[in-house]
Amino acid sequence: MTVAFSRAEEVIDYLSSLGATASDEGGPFTELDHGLQTAAVLERTNPGDEELQVAGLLHDLAHPWDGPGQPVHHHLGAEAVRPLYGDRIARLIEGHVPAKRYLVSVDPSYRQALSSTSTSTLAAQGGDLTPDEVAAFAADPDLDALLALRRADDQAKVPGAAVPGLEHWEPVLRRLAAR
Repeated sequence: MTVAFSRAEEVIDYLSSLGATASDEGGPFTELDHGLQTAAVLERTNPGDEELQVAGLLHDLAHPWDGPGQPVHHHLGAEAVRPLYGDRIARLIEGHVPAKRYLVSVDPSYRQALSSTSTSTLAAQGGDLTPDEVAAFAADPDLDALLALRRADDQAKVPGAAVPGLEHWEPVLRRLAAR
């Protein structure tokens, strides 16, 4: 599925619809819940970086468009938001899967901490990085933000967690789209 959002209202309506889409994590947890939790973690840990926070909110929006193992959702999501939110937000979304691959490659304890769903999708998403891929990823000027997004993604899998709702993010989504 190829989608390109052209207005903030389209993104907001789509995110709202994800409130009825069960998360890959299972249980009473939706794709919207996961995005809201990820954004909330990033708002707390990176309060000065609204682009990173919005990337957290949007990072898995393409899950419903992908197949088993979620091998390309990060590419699909990045391309869907790039026309509206620009290159940095799109790059952060696209980078959350390579960030997982990077972390399992450089930190043996990271793999053990992954959810069962993240562990099972890792192989479909390319598995460990090669040494050359590790070096290239580590050289990314936005490495800290990419790793922050990945770690927030990993923490944002708590059914029933109290976080701000979509209405909290609507002004930010509109403001960043208007740039």
